[in-house]
Parts: sequence; structure tokens; C-alpha cells
Amino acid sequence: MSLSNSQYNAIMRIYNQRQFQDKYEQDERIKEIYRQIPQIRHIEEAMGTQAVACAKRLLDGDADARQRLKGQLEDLREQKAVLLEAYGYAPDYMEMRYQCPECRDTGYAKGKKCRCFKKEEIALLYSQSNIQEILRKENFSVFTFQYYDSKEVIPQIGMTVADYMKQVYGWCREYVEGFAAKGGNLIFTGSTGVGKTFLTNCIAKELIDRYQSVIYLSSGDLFEIFSKNKFRHDTEEDMQDMYQHILDCDLLIIDDLGTELNNSFVSSQLFYCINERLIRKKGTIISTNLSMDMLRDTYSDRISSRIISQYSIIPLYGGDIRTKKR
Repeated sequence: MSLSNSQYNAIMRIYNQRQFQDKYEQDERIKEIYRQIPQIRHIEEAMGTQAVACAKRLLDGDADARQRLKGQLEDLREQKAVLLEAYGYAPDYMEMRYQCPECRDTGYAKGKKCRCFKKEEIALLYSQSNIQEILRKENFSVFTFQYYDSKEVIPQIGMTVADYMKQVYGWCREYVEGFAAKGGNLIFTGSTGVGKTFLTNCIAKELIDRYQSVIYLSSGDLFEIFSKNKFRHDTEEDMQDMYQHILDCDLLIIDDLGTELNNSFVSSQLFYCINERLIRKKGTIISTNLSMDMLRDTYSDRISSRIISQYSIIPLYGGDIRTKKR
């Protein structure tokens, strides 16, 4: 995904600040050298004077002026380096120093995004996802099947919860691998504590690490943003940006759908959000304790119709894993 204008501008502000800091630090080092070694100021002034004189001679037709200037400048640079070394300074002490020498703190190297830019991009995507800290604890690298029953067969699926979760794990991995090419939508259903949110977090981390923009919101927070955007004319710019990010981000995660206070506004906004993201071909993951029948009763037929026809429905089974972990 290409960054939105606001995201790109946020990263470029970081680089502008770096360049300003680089220049400030260089100026401070130069001031220090001028205090400690005044002769160097005179050498640099002489270099400038020689360059101006060379330019005048070139205009007067002196073809050898450039070559003579080269020799004079080399001699002055050598004098400068000797003085710096004599006072214990590195030869490049007065030069510009960059946090990233590869791109010189511009964000771009050889016409392409620098590696440091990509790191900033991931950092921004994490910070905007709403779940930066939790993804360090909840991801595929720590996923385990030990809390899922491997003995009792669940009648609805004809297999144990552990065996079924191995299938679900595979589906989630496939979703991640195919996301960049085809996106897609998932809805996890099931009772509290069966791993719905954990799985969405696993998917979120994988996609952010692949430069996909992800936003995680509880259903209550989602509709609060919609409400402020709809009814408050003094809405802050950041809130308006978040509203657009909700519609434009590569993956939107709506957690615990059905726990919010439902009314006609909530239902209409949920339909708009789901439908708009389908039109824009953006991925959405919903987790809910509600069954599909309960979703239809809680919201509307057109919402449940969109979900049934456009989402992969993944029911989860078993007991509360959080209780088992205790």
C-alpha cells in the first residue's frame, strides 16, 4: 500500500527535523573548532577567496586557473587536516554527520525509499494501528495449541478443538500470505475467551511487518469516532484523519462487535463502513460473540447479507483460554 498524504507528510517531517538537527550539530562543531583553532577559520576563508579569484580568472579566459585552484585547495585542506589532528580532532569533525549516511537523512537513496524510511514507515503503521504494545505479546511466534482440547470431539465440526484450531491457524496464515494480492474479509465468531482477538492480533502484526496499514478498534470506539465525525462540527483534524483511515486502511479490525449500544445510527454506520470498504476493496476482520442469526437480529438483513456473501466465516469453539492460563 502507498502511504496516505498525511502519513507520508508525518514521516517527511521526521526527516526535515533530522536535517535541521544535523545542520545545528555541524554548526556547533564548527564554532567549537573556530574557538579552539582560530587558524582554521583563516584557512577556510582563504579557500573561499581562492575560489572567487579562480572564477574571475576563468571569465578572463585563463584556462589553467581551475587546475591551479585544485592544487591550492588540496594544500589548504591538508593544512586543515594537520591542525585538526594536532588538536585531537578527526579530519571530518567539521563535516555534516547523518543518522543515515545512505540517504543523508532525506529518506531516499538512488531514487528509492531508503531502508531507514521503511523502518519509519513500519513504526508509523504500528503507532496508528492502536495495538502497538499488545502485538509484542500476541503474535504467531507465541501461538500455541496447548490450551485447546485434543480429546473431546465437537459435534458441529466432527473433530477436536485442537485439530480444528490447526485448520484455523492455517487459514489465518493463508490469509496473510494472500493479502497483498487479494485482500479479503474474515469474521470470527464464538464465546468469550476462545481466541478471536488473539488471532486478529497475529494477523495484524504479520501484515504491519509487510507494510500494510492496519487499524484495530473495539466496536464501541469505532462508533464513537463515527458519531463525533457526524454530529460535531468542531471535530479535531486528527479525528477526521482517523475517520478517513478507517475507510482507507488496508485492514480494519472491528473487535467485539455487538458489545456497543446499538441503535439505528450504529446500524447505518456499520453498513456504510462495511459496504464502503468492500467497494474500495479493503480488508476487514470482525470478531464477535454473536452468532450469524443474532447478528441479523441485532443489526439488519443487509448487513448480515454483506457479511455472509463477502466474508469468510470462522466459528471458534472451546472454553475460556484466559481462565486456563491462570
